[in-house]
Amino acid sequence: MENLDQMVAQAQTDFAAAADAAALEQAKARYLGKSGSVTAELKSLGKLDPDARREAGARINQAKGRIEQALEARRSALKEAQLATQLAAEALDVTLPARGAGQGGLHPVSRTLERIEALFRSIGFEVADGPEIEADFQNFTALNTPEDHPARSMHDTFYLQDESGGVAPGVLLRTHTSPIQVRYMQAHVALHAGAETMPEIRVIAPGRVYRVDSDATHSPMFHQVEGLWVGQNVSFADLKGVIADFLRRFFESDDLQVRFRPSFFPFTEPSAEIDMAFMSGALKGRWLEIAGCGMVHPNVLRQVGIDAEKYLGFAFGMGPDRLTMLRYGINDLRLFYDGDLRFLRQFA
Repeated sequence: MENLDQMVAQAQTDFAAAADAAALEQAKARYLGKSGSVTAELKSLGKLDPDARREAGARINQAKGRIEQALEARRSALKEAQLATQLAAEALDVTLPARGAGQGGLHPVSRTLERIEALFRSIGFEVADGPEIEADFQNFTALNTPEDHPARSMHDTFYLQDESGGVAPGVLLRTHTSPIQVRYMQAHVALHAGAETMPEIRVIAPGRVYRVDSDATHSPMFHQVEGLWVGQNVSFADLKGVIADFLRRFFESDDLQVRFRPSFFPFTEPSAEIDMAFMSGALKGRWLEIAGCGMVHPNVLRQVGIDAEKYLGFAFGMGPDRLTMLRYGINDLRLFYDGDLRFLRQFA
């Protein structure tokens, strides 16, 4: 029987010299494998008498335990060394500044809406809001639009369904932001009920609107900004001054012309289309329709409880989408709704 202490010491030396897991497994085989030194010592026990066998077996098992303990210790050391090497190779320098999250930006139409609101606030207009699901009265009836008007047909308007799947009577997605003006006038009249003279109403109503209209130049959902000024001494001249001043400030140019063409809208009388022409640049001399406008029809004032003999006013409506296209030189309306980041990043 070999000197067991010498065998344990040699195994510890061989294990410590193993540079990686493969070398360690080879060293293990020399001692604990089928043909290893410890296995050979255990096989030799059969040649001994019972008393000597018990004593020798205890010594061999003790030596085997010390060798296995040295083997596990070296395995752990190799794993720790490998992990330390990996961590060093993949180390992060936390003292460097982080990449940071991507920075977003406002949609170009949102930028235009903010600009329009700021310009009208600067001349005393309030900004009002209202529901996008609207009642027939606010969307049509109060605006002097009779029941047989084409705008009420299913072809032009998104009506909502009731629980049975049929058309819900008088409930629709608003086709313009004029209902906001109606609601604002109703609230204004109620607030000043009984007063000898009602304060002036100056308000704009921006928001999304919906119509059954979709092609290369239209969208079933788009934006509008409508304005309203009601008082005792409001005239068409005031309307022309407000619109011309707004357009020149919006485009930051005095080098443009504004004209008013006679037109028809059921809620204004007289009514006009507003055209604009730049006097320089790529669109020089080309007249573009920008908005519709007119003096508020007396029937509209009466519907909301305003004395049409004492008060009058003007209203206008424009498309922020078109203004955005002109301001930024965009030639396709569909770019606003495609969600293409290559397009949107230009405005971030």
